[in-house]
Amino acid sequence: MQNPSFVQTLPMLMPQWVDSVSICPRTQEAECVVHPSALLFFMQVLHKTTTLQFKVLVDVTAVDYPSRAKRFDVVYHLLSVQYNTRLRVKTMVDELTPVHSLTSLYPSANWFEREVWDMFGICFLHHPDLRRILTDYGFQGHPLRKDFPLSGYVEFRYDDSKKRVVAEPVELSQEFRYFDFASPWELISKG
Repeated sequence: MQNPSFVQTLPMLMPQWVDSVSICPRTQEAECVVHPSALLFFMQVLHKTTTLQFKVLVDVTAVDYPSRAKRFDVVYHLLSVQYNTRLRVKTMVDELTPVHSLTSLYPSANWFEREVWDMFGICFLHHPDLRRILTDYGFQGHPLRKDFPLSGYVEFRYDDSKKRVVAEPVELSQEFRYFDFASPWELISKG
């Protein structure tokens, strides 16, 4: 495995794009945090530079931190087959800030970005087909957001002002759907 020390030079080469870099001492995994507006340019440099060659996008996902102003981390996992190196690239956005799609650079980003859109509601600019992939088209909300109601009529949460767990009624924006899994042929009357 190549020493991931190359990541330490990225803030010096691109100070306007990179917020921070780190290397996990135990696993030697490298991580960069970049500005959302510079994500596409930063990824192009990683993809096309001959000394890096991060040509494989392994995964795109997100993490929700509702207490932060920029509550979402959009996380990209890259692989350089040439140098046997992995890199995690993060960018932080809020509910309204879109992220530029990487489908023109990495075709595998198509379905990953659709999944992040469907589950978290993070919009990707210039995506060729940004629509739901895991939920129904009429589904309202984004299930992996931490503020999405899970089920039932009562939800429990920790109230910081009361310093205890409180129970509140759940307000669902759509009615519960009942799916009948019986065969349609069984419903035909024999007459």
